Amino acid sequence: MKPRLRFAILLCLAAGFAHAQEFPKGVVKLVVPFPPGGPTDIVGRVMAQKLGEVWNASVVVENKPGAGTSIGTDAVAKSAPDGQTIGMVITAYMINPSLQAKLPFDTLKDLTNVTQLVTQHVVLVAHPAAPFNTVAELVAYAKKNPGKLTYASPGTGTSAHLAGELLKNEAGIDMVHAPYKGSGPAQVDLVAGRVDLMMDVYHSAKPQVEAGRLKVIALAAPTRPAGLAQYPAIAETVPNVSVTSLFGFVVPAATPRPIVMRIYADSLRVLAMPEVRDRLAGLGLEVVGSTPEQFDAFVRSEIAKWAKVVKDNNIKAD
Repeated sequence: MKPRLRFAILLCLAAGFAHAQEFPKGVVKLVVPFPPGGPTDIVGRVMAQKLGEVWNASVVVENKPGAGTSIGTDAVAKSAPDGQTIGMVITAYMINPSLQAKLPFDTLKDLTNVTQLVTQHVVLVAHPAAPFNTVAELVAYAKKNPGKLTYASPGTGTSAHLAGELLKNEAGIDMVHAPYKGSGPAQVDLVAGRVDLMMDVYHSAKPQVEAGRLKVIALAAPTRPAGLAQYPAIAETVPNVSVTSLFGFVVPAATPRPIVMRIYADSLRVLAMPEVRDRLAGLGLEVVGSTPEQFDAFVRSEIAKWAKVVKDNNIKAD
């Protein structure tokens, strides 16, 4: 290596180390792309409080809802790349690039993926009177009765909607999508028997399942998770149907690598705290804590997967 190049590399490393040592400088903003009170906001506030303790700094949650989470994410993308602004993202982060034709930012160029914090398992549930109990029986019934089954979702373009379309595509069946304004109204109509199926977060569906008002057909996880091994995975019958609901951290793209790694490492430190793990478990969340490289690879693969579903089914954002 030439002396000048070696010197330049050393200068860059030294500068990066200095950035990490100086971080954070003052208040850190954690942008949550939802109004206060929901699961994303709760997780954001738990992380903000504990990161503030680790950093001996003030970490404040800034709620920026709207446009399928893209308003909040855009605010992060356009922030100074110094680690002082961190964004919370969910599965919509990987759906929006294909669903929203004119995003005000480039997901893969303007943001750096720091870590997937947690996942929550998605479940395919049905009304108890539905004439099937397994994915194989569901597929057989749908093929004999094309267009008769209806599946609910919290709205067009949501991960639950696209999960239903993914199942339709991979299983070669025809079902009718019934969009609602939120998962609550969708679940109410499913319990009442006005729709047949729904992809829902397991933690949300669990009370109705335990009360016998809904039945689980299968989980949308790629394999059976340890805590829910009693339920089969859809992919055991229909390969390639894998859907997860996630929360993760992102920062502006030009954020120095040492700061990215500092946020990642300290996020893992928080996720390892017993009180945090207990709080997250109470919300039906499973800790992941992936590396920046792992999260980035996952984001890219999910963007490609959902782009195909959106294109094949001609889905348009509301």
